[in-house]
Amino acid sequence: MTAAAIDQKSFNWKRLFFLLLGPALFSLVYFCPPWPDAIDPDGAHFVLSSEGKGALGVFLWAGTWWVFEVVPIGITSLLIGVLQTLLHLRTNAEGVWDPKAAFKDFMDPSVLFIFGSIVIGLVFTKTGLTKRLAYKMLKVVGERTSMIYLGVFIVTAFLTHFMAHTAVAATIYPLLLAIYALYGEGNKVTKFGKGLFIGMAYVAGAGSIITLLGAARGMVALGFYRELMNMDISFFQFAYYNFPIGWGMVFLLWGFFMIFFKPEKKVIPGLREKVAKLDKDMGPITRNEIVASCVILGVIVFMSLQSFIPELKAFHKSAVLLVTTVTFFALKILDIDDLEAVSWNIILLFAGAMSIGFCLWETGAAKWLAVNWLAMFSEANWFVFIMSIAFFVLIMTNFIMNVAAIAISLPVALVIAPYLGVAGEVVLFASLACAGMPFLLLVGAAPNAIAYDSGQFTSGEFFKWGILASILLMLVLALFVAVIWPLMGMAVTLPAGG
Repeated sequence: MTAAAIDQKSFNWKRLFFLLLGPALFSLVYFCPPWPDAIDPDGAHFVLSSEGKGALGVFLWAGTWWVFEVVPIGITSLLIGVLQTLLHLRTNAEGVWDPKAAFKDFMDPSVLFIFGSIVIGLVFTKTGLTKRLAYKMLKVVGERTSMIYLGVFIVTAFLTHFMAHTAVAATIYPLLLAIYALYGEGNKVTKFGKGLFIGMAYVAGAGSIITLLGAARGMVALGFYRELMNMDISFFQFAYYNFPIGWGMVFLLWGFFMIFFKPEKKVIPGLREKVAKLDKDMGPITRNEIVASCVILGVIVFMSLQSFIPELKAFHKSAVLLVTTVTFFALKILDIDDLEAVSWNIILLFAGAMSIGFCLWETGAAKWLAVNWLAMFSEANWFVFIMSIAFFVLIMTNFIMNVAAIAISLPVALVIAPYLGVAGEVVLFASLACAGMPFLLLVGAAPNAIAYDSGQFTSGEFFKWGILASILLMLVLALFVAVIWPLMGMAVTLPAGG
């Protein structure tokens, strides 16, 4: 066989197809004739401008390349900024095209929050805190891999009650690396490895919906609800309705991973003895471990108190978290080599997600999508309407930050809901449940991207299994909307004449 024949045989035609599909979808949307206006129930028209069409085209191009990984996911994110700049899609406050607008999102405070979270993960690994925590947990859950799954999932979900799910994922991730090292397969890709890391990402999302401390989306949604419905939802009322669905999904996901990612080994023989020896060999806790623990715990407590003490809200959470990064380097817990070890591919991934999210919002494309989608169900049965809202949020939150997905869809849904006799309360909680669990794309949530850094799965695999997990979520949500939430006292439909 000639060298040319070998090259031809090894050529990746599948990659070429998806490489070309991205720009093809962009061209199809961007260069097609103008699309009809979106019209809400009050008769208001929402025009899809040429910039809006461009934003949708970039959205499809990036989504295709992210799912099929035809180039590194961080490079796809750079493409988002490049296209917005070359196509003049973004403007400044005066409405004038500004090339800075597209790339300034790459240093958005939310992106820096993710950077700070990743640095915390590095500290846990370098100081040995990760191994110490892993060994303590494994002593409790034992040698059965099914119980290791459950132990990891419960710890992850529990922590999201008190701290942002991004920070939880960054904390748990190195612990999972330590646990997987004891599995005895080295860096080999296994079902157990996939289940550990994908499961952590999914469960971090499920846990994050339970309290207002799990993610920023809750406060944003309550703000819209208060403004549009003139009603308040208390911290404890929020947790009351979200607790059963959040923890219900945690345990269902455990079953999900035991079915589809059943570990190759039922037990890890001799794990207890091995863990006990490793824990003993680590010796007493070190100065760096104590200092790192105090710094991290202090920041977590401070950010948690921000939900209860109004004066503390003046301090932006990203700046607060980055105090830890500066402190770790000032105290020489980290050095320049650690900075160079940061996964910039993951940070760029989220920078691009922020950028396309803002682009869809500022060009009006997101509003046009939301109104068109929800208007299709403006005469539907109340249950169908609620589930349609939830599905729209689920799709949007996989492509753009979940705060933006809520900001785009919730106001429109709350305006349409009374026309169908649907209570705003159920619209709020159904939207929040789906916004918290983006199981399809890595850009949907920081824990997804953090888990991807393990190398145990591809973005395509994450998407494939995410379809099944998303169907499970929708089925669970349907049960809560139709049966469980009404039994708990939630308003689902409005009284006749209301």
